[in-house]
Amino acid sequence: MKASEVRAMSVAQLNEKLDALKKDLFFLRMQHATNQLDNPQKLVETKRDIARVKTMIREKEESGKTGSHRLFCSHNSSEAVC
Repeated sequence: MKASEVRAMSVAQLNEKLDALKKDLFFLRMQHATNQLDNPQKLVETKRDIARVKTMIREKEESGKTGSHRLFCSHNSSEAVC
């Protein structure tokens, strides 16, 4: 899965894809444990796809929260206010 494909998805689509990838990873691990996995690289690729999807979900959620927190903290001698 390419990063451009992941960027084009909505958060709902990304969550669905994340669930599907987690299920795939589970079955790949089961195949690996029973020596039925033909291509062990598929485990690595699936883990990386999960990481890409999680990263994009977090980026999209953070971009929706702009302005909800302060960017700067002012520090007085007695207490810090952020």
